[in-house]
Amino acid sequence: MADKDQDAPGPAGAAAASRSAKPPVESAQSRQVNPNWDRELIISLATASLTEQRRARRWGVFFKALLLIYLFALLVTFGNYEFGAEPLEAGRHTAVVDISGLIAPSEDASAENILSGLQAAYEDADTAGVIVHINSPGGSPVQAGIIYDEIRRLRAQHTTVPLYAVISDVCASGGYYIAAAADKIYADKASIVGSIGVRMDSFGFVEAMRNLGVERRLLTAGESKGLMDPFLPSNQRQVRHVQGLLDRIHDQFINAVKVGRGERLKDDPRLFSGLIWTGEESVENGLIDELASLEKVARDVIGAKRLVNFSPRRGVLERFADRLGAAISTAVGGQLQGLQLR
Repeated sequence: MADKDQDAPGPAGAAAASRSAKPPVESAQSRQVNPNWDRELIISLATASLTEQRRARRWGVFFKALLLIYLFALLVTFGNYEFGAEPLEAGRHTAVVDISGLIAPSEDASAENILSGLQAAYEDADTAGVIVHINSPGGSPVQAGIIYDEIRRLRAQHTTVPLYAVISDVCASGGYYIAAAADKIYADKASIVGSIGVRMDSFGFVEAMRNLGVERRLLTAGESKGLMDPFLPSNQRQVRHVQGLLDRIHDQFINAVKVGRGERLKDDPRLFSGLIWTGEESVENGLIDELASLEKVARDVIGAKRLVNFSPRRGVLERFADRLGAAISTAVGGQLQGLQLR
């Protein structure tokens, strides 16, 4: 009897057996009711994946559009000067043209930009006087010479509108070349003025190449085509030729300063030696006329204290393209491109 009680399943055991057997029966029934359940599951997953991709794509387009709007705002703010040109108010004013940084074709202080600003300043009927505001270490003698000649031409053409040069921190070499064309030159007592000279930078790599066992192989058509090649020993005949070239450009510079400054220059040969001077010393030796700021000249000398800046401002993309072109031309143009009034 006890054995039968142990072998016979109780109510709890029967229920457990029933539960363990039930899922296979229901699974089979489900497959019989919906035989395409696996396909529908795959379609559902694929649809959810496509929906997520579309959502991600929409957000991507949104953020890209936001970035473009931001870049456009930057270009409008810092870009081409037509967007941000200073509005001209009615009434007499002092026109300002900035000559800042390196004087070179690819820079803001190029002859093209400066001449454009000067011509616009003189064409404005309300211009009482023009100030070239200089803060430059110099640069190309060609660019400086073009600006010098144009300033003198404009002065002769507009005799009732004076043109003054006002020096900020530095007015050296090519910068002073330009200043010498003005009616008068003003500076701060601590400004750096002068450096009337010409230089050409190069270097010699011959000994280093010899120590490294490197041989220079240069083929030219024309005996002086490898002029001042830094990887070849110095050729004295070529050195004399280049020195003569520098001396002639220096003479042009000296003559321009003498024509512009006239008898105001002190008779001191050191003025043309390449030395620099403070603004205070420059008054004594005749390189400048007086100590004064931009605002003081506009207010007290010209008599029109309102300043209107006519300096062209190139766009970011234009400046990048110019710099890229200048870098390429410098890389292939040879050593003589180092000739500068700096």
